[in-house]
Amino acid sequence: MTDTVLYEKKGAVATLTLNRPDALNSFDKEMRADMHTATRQAKEDPAVRAVIITGAGRCFSAGADLKAGFKTGAEVEHILTQEYRLSLMNIAEMDKPVISAVNGFAAGIGLSYAMICDLCIMAESAFLLSPFSTIGMVPDGGATWLLTDCIGYKRAYAMAIENERVTAARCLELGLINRTCSDETLLEMARDWAAALAEKAPLALGHTKRLMRQAASYSYADAICNEAALQHLCFDSEDSHEGISAFLEKRKAVFTGK
Repeated sequence: MTDTVLYEKKGAVATLTLNRPDALNSFDKEMRADMHTATRQAKEDPAVRAVIITGAGRCFSAGADLKAGFKTGAEVEHILTQEYRLSLMNIAEMDKPVISAVNGFAAGIGLSYAMICDLCIMAESAFLLSPFSTIGMVPDGGATWLLTDCIGYKRAYAMAIENERVTAARCLELGLINRTCSDETLLEMARDWAAALAEKAPLALGHTKRLMRQAASYSYADAICNEAALQHLCFDSEDSHEGISAFLEKRKAVFTGK
C-alpha cells in the first residue's frame, strides 16, 4: 500500500484505488510512481487472478494534476513515455483480466487508465471526458489508439475534440464499456465480477487476452496459427485436463494456473 494508490488483496482479487480524493485523483509525480508499483505488484503476484482499478471519493480520476507546473513540452513527453507508460503497459500486458470501475468521471489521462483495462463497469451517473482541445493539447496515454480501436475514427475524433461528457448509458451503447450499475453498488458489482473471473482458468484468460490484444496487428491466417500455438500450450496444461474432467463429470472445475 502506498499513499496515493491503495492496494488491497482479497482472495484472488487485487483492488487498486487511486487515492488523492481532495485533488479528484489527479496524477502527480508520486501517484504516477505509485501506480507503476501497484500495477507491477498485481502483474507479478501469481496469487492474483483478477484486478480492479477504481477511484476514492467523488471520481475515478480527473487526469493529470495541472497544478504541478510543467515547464516544457520535453518534460511532458518524458513523463508520458517514461512514467505513465509503465503502469499503462503493466495493465495491458499482465496475463490476468483488469476491470476499471468508474465512479464519478474519468477525464484526460484518467480516461486512458479506464479504457486500457480489459473490462469496464461504470456507475450510472458517471461519465467520460476528453478535455484536451480546450487547453490546446492532444489526448494522451494512448487515448487516440484506444478510442479509435473501440468506436472507430469518426466517433473517436468527435469525442476527442468536442469535449462533451459521454454518459455511462452512451458509453454502453457505443461499446466503450461492458456494464453499468447503480452508484451505490459499483464496487460490489466489480468485486463480484472479478471474483467470478478469478475462478476461471488463468492460462486460458491470459492467453485469450494476449491473442485479442494483438489481433488487429496480424491477418486472419496468422490468427489461426497463433491460436493453435497457444491452444497447444493450454491443452497440455493441468488446468485443461481439470476443466475437461470437470465438464465430463458435471462438477465445478478447480483451476490452479498450471
